[in-house]
Amino acid sequence: MLDQRYRWKNKKLREHVAVLNGHKSPTLVLKNAVYLNQAIRSWLTANIWIYDDRIVYVGNEMPKRLTGAEIIDCQGSFLVPGYIEPHVHPFQLYNPHSFAQYASQHGTTTLINDNMVLALHLEKKKAFSFLREMRTIPATMYWWCRFDPQTEIGHEESIFSHANVKSWLEHDAVLQGGELTGWPKLLSGDDLMLHWIQEAKRMRKQIEGHFPGASEMTLAKLMLLGADCDHEAMTGDDVLKRLLQGYYVSLRYSSIRPDLPHLLEEVQELGIQHYDKFMMTTDGSPPSFYEEGVSDRLIKIAIEQGIPIIDAYNMATINIARYYNIEYLHGNIATGRVANINFLESKENPTPVSVLAKGEWVVKDREVQNAFKSFPWQEFDFSPLNLEWNLTMDDMQFSMPLGMLMENAVIIKPYSIGIDISVDEIPCSYDESFMMLIDRHGKWRINTIIKGFATDVSGFASSFSNTGDIVLIGKNKEDMIKAFDRMKEIGGGLVLAERGKIVYEVPLTLNGIMSDKTVEQLMEEEKQLSCLLRERGYRYSDPIYSLLFFSSTHLPYIRITPNGIYDVMNKVVLFPSIMR
Repeated sequence: MLDQRYRWKNKKLREHVAVLNGHKSPTLVLKNAVYLNQAIRSWLTANIWIYDDRIVYVGNEMPKRLTGAEIIDCQGSFLVPGYIEPHVHPFQLYNPHSFAQYASQHGTTTLINDNMVLALHLEKKKAFSFLREMRTIPATMYWWCRFDPQTEIGHEESIFSHANVKSWLEHDAVLQGGELTGWPKLLSGDDLMLHWIQEAKRMRKQIEGHFPGASEMTLAKLMLLGADCDHEAMTGDDVLKRLLQGYYVSLRYSSIRPDLPHLLEEVQELGIQHYDKFMMTTDGSPPSFYEEGVSDRLIKIAIEQGIPIIDAYNMATINIARYYNIEYLHGNIATGRVANINFLESKENPTPVSVLAKGEWVVKDREVQNAFKSFPWQEFDFSPLNLEWNLTMDDMQFSMPLGMLMENAVIIKPYSIGIDISVDEIPCSYDESFMMLIDRHGKWRINTIIKGFATDVSGFASSFSNTGDIVLIGKNKEDMIKAFDRMKEIGGGLVLAERGKIVYEVPLTLNGIMSDKTVEQLMEEEKQLSCLLRERGYRYSDPIYSLLFFSSTHLPYIRITPNGIYDVMNKVVLFPSIMR
């Protein structure tokens, strides 16, 4: 649990009241502020008093005492609450700290984050210490509690034990259970998952769904079992089905599902005019997707699609806060709220020129401030990947009759291998490549063929994957080993090799999963890698998500997992992994 159960201790609350009594000065006063008041859906003018990280007054009065207070005249600006991202996967090459820093500079000051990497790679005590340290940054970080690993692993019952899941659910920083990628098990009678949902409900926490393509009847059943929201609507009809079954709907705009514009167009065509149960998310996209912003980009799209301006802002602020029962802290500019405020040059442009996060300037007059300090990663067991084993040609034995056929960036079907795979190099005239998933501890491997990933990738190694195990893909076995050896040498990352030489690399020095570089730096590295892969025949929307989802059993039809090649629809391992 957190060291401090309440956000402000009694002594601090007395100080807040003392500011209003004139016995203490506020730390910051925003004069003549035109701000969005969501209680009455209007733009009002007021003076806003802030003491440290809290708004202590919004109204017409000025403080009686101003000793040491910073006073900002806000004439010409429009103030809106800091934006909230309700569905963050903060481990997509970037890390939670670097993404929070970048997002806050674009006005997204509160993030609700996936805990998958923490659950899989840190023991519980260390993970909770990490959450505690994240409280010290200017952005506000909340978390999910996963109920399953989203793949087939050998020790699921220990990582996702009842004790571990219950401890996560009870944590003050955790706002929801899910997302429910394992919902078919729930419908099939998994009472342990249902118990965890019941526990979340008892604690007044929400349950996030993951229900792509779900029928009306399936949505109704999952609502009965406790689901509250779903982000997998792909059409206006999908949105309406969810609304009619009582769901909140999180509209998605991500690298592999940039659906938001057509969803908004279609819901308006359906006659929907009230948006109180709508949220918006970027669904954890890779770094380069965020070049044009985070939640500010979503608000801009909503405004461009004809959504009333106040509703557009509400879908990224107050709607989310109300859904998560944190309206008393976030999502609006009012007395008692955390001082997360965005300063806009116009109501129509949601990208802020200044940003306050917990009362601290993150951006001031378009100048990024030094609000985020360096993060002590090694204290939380995040360090360069140390692989104490070698990959040899003996590991490069490919004899499996079943291969994996990529339909798009994330959908994979089985297919019967029809080419000679006993060779050391597959000709570039074929779009098949060797593929291996190998345990990061070197204990097991699973070898197959992937068709459709690329035509000319000679050797590629990635420690970035859903499970943190090593993915190898390539035409040439020696280049695959070359890429692996370099990935091992740099402490984890993404490495492309060709003709015995390293073509490009993206180091991921935080357990081989994340980089300690800024999001801006990673944008350039990711774009360069994607460009090189596309030049070599990768033709889909997002290679980073392809890597992430090779093992993800919430997607059809087959996956390569630590347990082996897995048939998602029939829930069986077709070919088990091999011990090394």
